[in-house]
Amino acid sequence: MKTYSIATIPGDGIGKEVVPAGQQVLEAIAAGSQGFRFEFENFGWGGDWFRAHGVMMPDDGLDAIRHKDAILFGSAGDPHIPDHVTLWGLRLKICQGFDQYANVRPTRILPGIDAPLKRCGPEDLNWVIVRENSEGEYSGVGGRVHQGHPIEAATDVSIMTRAGVERILRFAFKLARSRPRKQLTVVTKSNAQRHAMVMWDQIANEVSRDFPDVQWDKELVDAMTARMVNKPATLDTIVATNLHADILSDLAAALAGSLGIAPTGNIDPERRYPSMFEPIHGSAFDIMGKGLANPVGTFWSCVMLLEHLGEAAAAQQLMRVIEQVTADPALHTGDLGGKATTAQVTQAVCERLAAGARRKAA
Repeated sequence: MKTYSIATIPGDGIGKEVVPAGQQVLEAIAAGSQGFRFEFENFGWGGDWFRAHGVMMPDDGLDAIRHKDAILFGSAGDPHIPDHVTLWGLRLKICQGFDQYANVRPTRILPGIDAPLKRCGPEDLNWVIVRENSEGEYSGVGGRVHQGHPIEAATDVSIMTRAGVERILRFAFKLARSRPRKQLTVVTKSNAQRHAMVMWDQIANEVSRDFPDVQWDKELVDAMTARMVNKPATLDTIVATNLHADILSDLAAALAGSLGIAPTGNIDPERRYPSMFEPIHGSAFDIMGKGLANPVGTFWSCVMLLEHLGEAAAAQQLMRVIEQVTADPALHTGDLGGKATTAQVTQAVCERLAAGARRKAA
């Protein structure tokens, strides 16, 4: 029997609720698989760690999780700590430290969810957004001078390298090729950003020659927001820079019904390091500790984790159960207009997984 070693990092806010729920679900599906099991190790990094130690995670923290098979992450964000400290001190430290350069965010309307696009059916909104996750606008290059004076100045420099751009575009074309429609939209802003984004466009054109079976087009990021709302059926696989995809993927999740259902995988495609899976909803301190958080985004992230580990059948089984649960309005949490709790949704998923395992064994 295979044993997968998983690092759990709940982080802040509702991450402390949804990550344990995700662990429960992974344990439930492993119990019925007869082919693999999980070993979990929890790391209490985040805002509480910062208050105790002055950093969001230990300086040697990457070494503690380097040899794990995957990471299940909750959220980074604390109202009492500046956002740039929480983000750069934990999530980005892991993403960049492990060169998880492909951030993958699938989006579709799940059964039973009342999405805001009333003229859009589930078959019309079935996207996957690929976000460059290692450089671009979030490179961390810049600084501030003359602080506190009228001449104070600050810079954040977007850095794009040919290597970084080519590898994310090649990843996106490969992903588009693997999907039924074989369609890719490359998001850009080369009309205004005339250096790095022009290079981005040129490299997209070069890479496309290796994928003649993929139909692709280019869309300015501002026009892309309108296209996502007005013509969702024209989109399938989408690739964009770090900042552009960060914004567009939140719009995509909202169009699909809620940020609470949206998953993410921070992927090292070369598998040199563990990849990290997380919901995109953030720490949501306003509902922390109330048992109201929607765990579906975490469960869908667990589907991506299983796929990454090569457990395709288990991933498909979990996704089917998630869809059964979202189809039941009685199991909708507050973000979906319902009254269900985190524990109730988690219990429903685990019970359905156990029932499926019993039927399989019978």
